[in-house]
Amino acid sequence: MSRTTTVSDTCQASAWHLPGTRLARVVALVAMAPLLSAQSLSYTKGQNIAPAYEGWEQAADGTKYFVFGYMNRNWEEEIDVPVGPENGFAPGAADQGQPTHFLPRRNRFVFKVKVPATFKEKDELVWTLTSHGKTEKAYASLRPDYVLDDVVKASETGALGAGTSSPEVRGNKAPTVKVQELSKRSVKTDEPLEMIAQVKDDGIPKRRGLGAGAAVRAAGAGGVSETATPANSPLLNAAMRPPTRITVGKNVGLHLSWFLYRGPVGATVTFDPPQIKAWEDTRAGANSPWAPIWIPPALPADGKVPVKVTFSQPGTYVLRCRADDGALVGDDEVTIVVTR
Repeated sequence: MSRTTTVSDTCQASAWHLPGTRLARVVALVAMAPLLSAQSLSYTKGQNIAPAYEGWEQAADGTKYFVFGYMNRNWEEEIDVPVGPENGFAPGAADQGQPTHFLPRRNRFVFKVKVPATFKEKDELVWTLTSHGKTEKAYASLRPDYVLDDVVKASETGALGAGTSSPEVRGNKAPTVKVQELSKRSVKTDEPLEMIAQVKDDGIPKRRGLGAGAAVRAAGAGGVSETATPANSPLLNAAMRPPTRITVGKNVGLHLSWFLYRGPVGATVTFDPPQIKAWEDTRAGANSPWAPIWIPPALPADGKVPVKVTFSQPGTYVLRCRADDGALVGDDEVTIVVTR
């Protein structure tokens, strides 16, 4: 099953393969737009996953990390690829903490790998990923034009327009999330397990639901009312307007998402209540920060958010909990062993 897609859809899928600086990549994508719009299709299933090298960052103690994400070219299909020859790194250990369960579409800044102390600018760490019979690689290096900071992350996730900034977002700190200690870490299939995650944030950027880079807009940083959406509201009109840029846009405001990070091949995990999507679902009506007119739900005053989870089959599962303020994210994980 297929349908035509937008130019931005294909541009996002191709961005990490282009050489040069980030600005050069954007210019190249604009030049490619007419050709891409004529040739590109998108699919619900059957397509492969492309690993993505997002860039490298340096912690306060001087430690450097390569940051990776991926593009699952399907809109619906979630794909499992165990660690090994079809999902591994070189040089070094094949397992560098990468996911084995891949959500649909573009997933940015998913995990990071500590850069070996001996690495020089020309050295490369290669992530190889094979799915649906096609192999693709992401090449990580310490080239200066791949340096990441918080403003770059906010821009590339869609909280900022390309090449823009604001005092609000420059002062933003990533939210933190901590999963409270579980009463048990072994459950049976179809047995609900309750978990509670506690989220903390600085309240920046403020909750807004305008899409297409809601943290920075020509109208200013005031946002719109979250309680009223009249017929002429920008919230409703935003869903009817064509895209104004080739990069993704995102609604901002603190929210929480649980998702499966690693698990048995073909396993499913059910969350109650259903979770906000952690992947870039840009379709109108989707429960996604990248969807038109989406507004983040209010969180409990104490920041404690409960969820019940059930597992479809035995095995070892890694669940990730992501706190996202619309620009930056914080993650925590739990490992659950499921028996019959």
